Amino acid sequence: MDVDDAQVRATAARTEGGERSSCRYVVGAETYTAKGEQTKTEVPLSMETVITRSNLMLAYQRVVENKGAAGVDNLSVGELKGWLKQHWASVREALLQGNYVPQAIRQVEIPKPDGGVRILGIPTVVDRLIQQAIQQHLTPDYEPEFSDSSYGFRPGRNAGQAVQQAQSYMQSGRRWVVDLDLEKFFDRVNHDILMARLSWKIKDTRLLKLIRRYLEADRVAGSEITRRREGMPQGSPLSPLLSNILLTDLDRELERRGHKFCRYADDGNIYVCSRQAGEHAMKEISHYLENKLRLKVNAHKSAVDRPWKRKFLGYSVTQHKITKLKISESSLSRLKDKIRRLTTGNSSQSVKRVLRELNPVLRGWMNYFGLTEVKGCLEEQDGWIRRKLRCLIWRNSKRSYARARMLMRRGLTEEKAWISASNQRGPWWNSGASHMNHAFPKKWFSEAGLLSLPELQRQFQR
Repeated sequence: MDVDDAQVRATAARTEGGERSSCRYVVGAETYTAKGEQTKTEVPLSMETVITRSNLMLAYQRVVENKGAAGVDNLSVGELKGWLKQHWASVREALLQGNYVPQAIRQVEIPKPDGGVRILGIPTVVDRLIQQAIQQHLTPDYEPEFSDSSYGFRPGRNAGQAVQQAQSYMQSGRRWVVDLDLEKFFDRVNHDILMARLSWKIKDTRLLKLIRRYLEADRVAGSEITRRREGMPQGSPLSPLLSNILLTDLDRELERRGHKFCRYADDGNIYVCSRQAGEHAMKEISHYLENKLRLKVNAHKSAVDRPWKRKFLGYSVTQHKITKLKISESSLSRLKDKIRRLTTGNSSQSVKRVLRELNPVLRGWMNYFGLTEVKGCLEEQDGWIRRKLRCLIWRNSKRSYARARMLMRRGLTEEKAWISASNQRGPWWNSGASHMNHAFPKKWFSEAGLLSLPELQRQFQR
C-alpha cells in the first residue's frame, strides 16, 4: 500500500524519539503522554467538558494553523474570530441543549496517485472548530485502548515507525505479507457499528447525537445535495480518530489470532512465515471485516506476496536476508511528476524561480523518505533533476546565437559553443549532452542553491 500526497505533507515533519515516544501533549487543562497516560484526574466525556474555554482555545489555534478552504457558507479561517464574537453564545447554547445541527459538507474531488479520484469533505470552519474540540477531548480516553501496532494519526507515532516495525518483522523471518486494502473505507463505515463502539465509553447523549449528525451531514457537490447514510468525510478533524476507534476491533482480532501486523489508518499489512499462512489469514480476516465491521476488502489490490514486490506507506524493501528499506518505484515516479510540473509550461521562468518552489518539495519529500537505506536511487534522482533544469536553461535561450553566447560565458570555446548551439536536436537531448554538462556541472547547481537528496538524507539521519 502507498501513502498519498496529502498524507506525505501531513507527516513530512520529522518526529523525534523512538518507537514509543514519550512526548507529551495537552488537551484543555489535562496533560497526557503519547501512550495516553493521564497525569491529572480523569474528566467525564460530556458536552460541557468539550466546550470548556481551554479546550476551545486550543481547537481554535489548531484550526487557524491548519488553514484550509472555506465550507459551504464561504466563511474563511480569517473571518472565524469575528464570526465567533457575534454568534458563539447561540452556538454554545445549541450544543448544550443538544439541538445543534452541523452545516452541510462541501465535497471536492482530487486525483489519486494510482488513478481515479479521492473524495474529500470540507466542513465549515465553525464545524471544524467543534469537531477539533471533540477530537481533543476524546483522544486521551481512547488512546490507551489503541493497539501498539497502530501508527496512524496518533500522538507521538508516525508512518516511519510503522515501516521500521514492518522491517523488523521481515528480518525476524516473516517474509510473506498479507497486503490488505479496504475498499473505499471512508465511504463505507457503518454508522450504527461505529456509534455502538462510541456509546461504550461516551454516556452523554448530546455528544453522541452530535457525532452522529456529523457523520450524516449532507454533502454538497456543485448544485447537488446528497444525504450520507454510511461513511465519514475524509478531511474532517474527527474522522482520523473515529477510524482508529472502529479499526481497533480489527487490531484486537489480529492480536487474538497471534498475528504480527502494522496498521496506519486504513492501510494494514500482516507479516507471516509462509504463503499458506498468508492465504489463511487473508481469508479469515476478510471474513471478519465483512461480517463484523461491514467493510469490504478490495480483492484487486489486496494480495499475499513477498514484501519486496509490494509497497507500504510509500516504502518497499530489498530482497536480502537482512532487508533494507527503499523508496517504492511509484513514490519516485510521483516525485518526478511534481518536478515535471514545476519545470515545464512557462519556458521563460528562471532557474532561481524554479528552485524557490522546488527546494521545499525536495526537503519535505526527503523528510518523509529519509529512512531509506538504498541510496543509489537518490543519486539517480539528483542527476535527473539537474538534467531537467539544464533542459529549462536550454529552452530559455530561444535562438542559436543566444545559446552560443551562453555556452561561451560558461567556458566553452567559441567553435565548440557554435557547433553545440546550432545542432538540430531537442532540449532534452541537449540537456544530457556533454556541452551542457560541462557548462552547468553539479557544482554550479549546488552554488545556485539546489538541494541535494543524498545530503538531505544525511541530515535526516544525523
